[in-house]
Amino acid sequence: MKQIAILLAGFLFTGLVFNLSSCKKDTDCKATITCLDSAGVNPVSNAEVMLYALVKSPDGKTTYTADVTAKANSDNDGVVKFTFKLPAIYDIKATLATSTKTLVGTGIIKLEEGKTITKDVKLK
Repeated sequence: MKQIAILLAGFLFTGLVFNLSSCKKDTDCKATITCLDSAGVNPVSNAEVMLYALVKSPDGKTTYTADVTAKANSDNDGVVKFTFKLPAIYDIKATLATSTKTLVGTGIIKLEEGKTITKDVKLK
């Protein structure tokens, strides 16, 4: 009888361990930025995309970029993806230097816990 109780307790403990480990939620904050031409139709590849936060100094006069920034280049589909651990609001700046001019697009993205937020940026 004691062996059955130990065996049953072992099964319950194992089930509890597997059940608790499967309850972890994905809390990463993901951003997907798509760079598009000025018409908003065609993807723009190889654009440098930077996510950054502007922070005011304690005196309120100076604005500077916080330590949390991320940069990457868009792929052939005009897409670039970022992953952060914490939710935040970031400014977006996408830049593409051509032989004749520099195209720039801007925007704002609000990242949420456990979600992937997508944003289109038109370069003009």
